Amino acid sequence: MKNIDRRHWLKTVGLSSGFAFLGGIDAIAGNLEARPFKLDGIVKLNSNENPFGPSEKVRAAITQSFDIACRYPSIVFSELVEMIAEKEGVTKNHIVVTGGSTEGLKATGLAYSLGGKEIIAADPTFQALMRYAENFGAHVHRVPVDSGMGHDLDAMAKRVTNRTGLIFICNPNNPTGTLLDKSKLMDFCTSFDNKSMIFSDEAYYDFITEPDYPSMVELVKKERNIIVSKTFSKVYGMAGLRIGYLVARPDIASRLRKSIMANTNVLAIEAAKTALKDDDFYKFSVLKNKQAKDYLYNSLTKMGLEYIPSHTNFVFFKTGRDITEVNAAMKKEGVLIGRPFPPMYEWARISTGTMQEMEAFVQALGRVMV
Repeated sequence: MKNIDRRHWLKTVGLSSGFAFLGGIDAIAGNLEARPFKLDGIVKLNSNENPFGPSEKVRAAITQSFDIACRYPSIVFSELVEMIAEKEGVTKNHIVVTGGSTEGLKATGLAYSLGGKEIIAADPTFQALMRYAENFGAHVHRVPVDSGMGHDLDAMAKRVTNRTGLIFICNPNNPTGTLLDKSKLMDFCTSFDNKSMIFSDEAYYDFITEPDYPSMVELVKKERNIIVSKTFSKVYGMAGLRIGYLVARPDIASRLRKSIMANTNVLAIEAAKTALKDDDFYKFSVLKNKQAKDYLYNSLTKMGLEYIPSHTNFVFFKTGRDITEVNAAMKKEGVLIGRPFPPMYEWARISTGTMQEMEAFVQALGRVMV
């Protein structure tokens, strides 16, 4: 879904007005909910996956592409790059397709941390980029999130030196689910991208319900030193297919392509091409996610548990108990929730799922938190 179309749709449905629960979902759902994910009775809510995907159209595309699976991806690769470029409003030279967005994060971390360069990131946040870079000797400045659980941009700014090679921003943030003020984010990026490359991880961008919230691709279009990461894993429900992409100025994109190690495959490419055209499933995923989050908010409030309002497909809530203990207890109840996120050992991350899974989670949590 093109960004401009997405903005128009969000304004039209008015998610904050409750449209999604007044027939909005049913109007576009069709049979999209017919085959949610299942795993031998286990309620899997620990990895921020979409339980409804891939869509039926994507499944059909995968099946139909088996005959060309014997060929290298180059035969279908170019069309996907052109589709992504059109979606993002850039040229195909701005796009780097990766084997899942994590591959793009790792390649970037390596490219911009060698030679004694340092990385600045929030804490906690998604760690793949930083941990991979640390394996090769990089130093990472982890800056604690602020009192609202969001990136402390002022504190991060104070860490910038002539040794800073990369500033990593996960927005919305994983695991806290917080969203940066768009003006502050824009100001930060344009103030510091002349001193360091800035990486904007937008894996959860599609779940933002503010119609006019910008992707940092807008700064890429202005030839700033910005790299944006996006994925087909979340809203499109394709986590297991491993395909994502980076958007960057052509000279930066060219450098990143040289660092990519795990290219994607024919089936994932054909699936992604179809997913980009399946607007009904995209809308369905966003609306179902909103429904599940509202149920979680209501349930956690009734249980007296603090939580952070989320702009993602998960909710970060305070257990008041060590997360390792809570995880083990929930697993015994047949529910998997998020791993520990140091240093917040008394907080838990719960992914959204089907309403049946949400109900199972709340029942299990009620028993565990007694």
